[in-house]
Amino acid sequence: MSRELVNLKLFVCRDVDTDLAILVRLDEDAKKVWLPRSEIEIEYEKGRMNVATVTMPVWRAEEKELI
Repeated sequence: MSRELVNLKLFVCRDVDTDLAILVRLDEDAKKVWLPRSEIEIEYEKGRMNVATVTMPVWRAEEKELI
């Protein structure tokens, strides 16, 4: 698999219930998808705990239909 990464600005729906994944979506109308923590990095926007830049492999973003 490719090691190419992509940075996406996503809405974080759930980040506290599990240590294994977070629940995100592209915008308010988009479907929610789970992302495994082991494959991503999260950087929250200052002052907004529900919006973050998420870095992940391109193949995972494509699989989850985020790009």
